[in-house]
Amino acid sequence: MQDQENQAVPNPQADAAATAEPTLEEQLASTEARLAEMHDAFMRAKADGENIRRRAQEDVAKAHKFAVESFAEAMVPVKDSLETALTVEAPTIESLKEGVEMTLKQLNAAFERNRLVEVLPVQGEKLDPMKHQAVAVVPADQEANTIVSVLQKGYMIADRLLRPAIVTTAQAK
Repeated sequence: MQDQENQAVPNPQADAAATAEPTLEEQLASTEARLAEMHDAFMRAKADGENIRRRAQEDVAKAHKFAVESFAEAMVPVKDSLETALTVEAPTIESLKEGVEMTLKQLNAAFERNRLVEVLPVQGEKLDPMKHQAVAVVPADQEANTIVSVLQKGYMIADRLLRPAIVTTAQAK
């Protein structure tokens, strides 16, 4: 009878402990499930990162490949004008000059649309080594390291120097 009493009497502490704390197997299963979820999320994030990197590389490659497309489109009419000038049977000096002036206007418009800007220093301007290239130093009645003459214009694309202006500068006295 005592055996029956021990079995029949509920133990509230033992029941609370059993329901409050999961067994080691349950904890392991829960941890493995969370690990699987995190591994899946990591693999998806890694794949997304790789896809973004690959697409960015493709975009850069396309940008390099077609970077001159706009400029080429602007240059085609200039070429057409030059070819047309060569087909004229009996050109006069005036018609040739007029054709060259029109072609130069087309070329200037193409340069402007593509942000190709002339670097044309003026006499007496201070030498700027970021835009000018001095090829000679000559005696002059002006301050040293100032521009005496421009031998060739320079060009910039947006804010980047394409070709420096070739100049001569005044010699220090």
